[in-house]
Amino acid sequence: MQFAKDSFLLALQQRLGGLNPARTVTINGATVAAVVAVENLPPSCAEPQPNAFYIEWGTATVVDGHAGNAALMSLECVISYYTLGTVQSMVDRGRVLGQLDDELLGICQPTNTEKYDYTQSPSADLGTSVFWNQPTFQEATTSGVEDNTTAYQGRAVRRAMYEQAYQDGRAERRAELTVFFFSEVTLL
Repeated sequence: MQFAKDSFLLALQQRLGGLNPARTVTINGATVAAVVAVENLPPSCAEPQPNAFYIEWGTATVVDGHAGNAALMSLECVISYYTLGTVQSMVDRGRVLGQLDDELLGICQPTNTEKYDYTQSPSADLGTSVFWNQPTFQEATTSGVEDNTTAYQGRAVRRAMYEQAYQDGRAERRAELTVFFFSEVTLL
């Protein structure tokens, strides 16, 4: 499973580096394309940085009804990000969040990559692919507001619970997708 995670992460990092080379983060003194796997961060790492994509892995399952000797697996994935905007007044948060949305869609295309073993140098092609569906975007939330609802075209929209944790005015989004891959374990 780790080979699929690594291949997905590195594909998105490389694609972001080509799409927007200026979108980087510095983690432990190393500057990388701003796609980060939360499970790979040291426990001492500070809170997520703005304008960066954070991958969190969820449930893994065997997909029923496929043919072959290797198990087809699915792995839930959440990619979260936020912005404080680019100006002191923060009035461009929505525009910047939209740019991040577009970049995420861009780096998720095409919806596949080759699966590699990155534990060796040079990396080894494992002969299968990792593929995924298009991201599903959750409603954008904005922290730092007085109440937990916003009227939008006559509807009240409930704010996310994690909004209470941040009062810095951030605009944030979560996108969900499912990553599929063939297990390295052969079925009998």
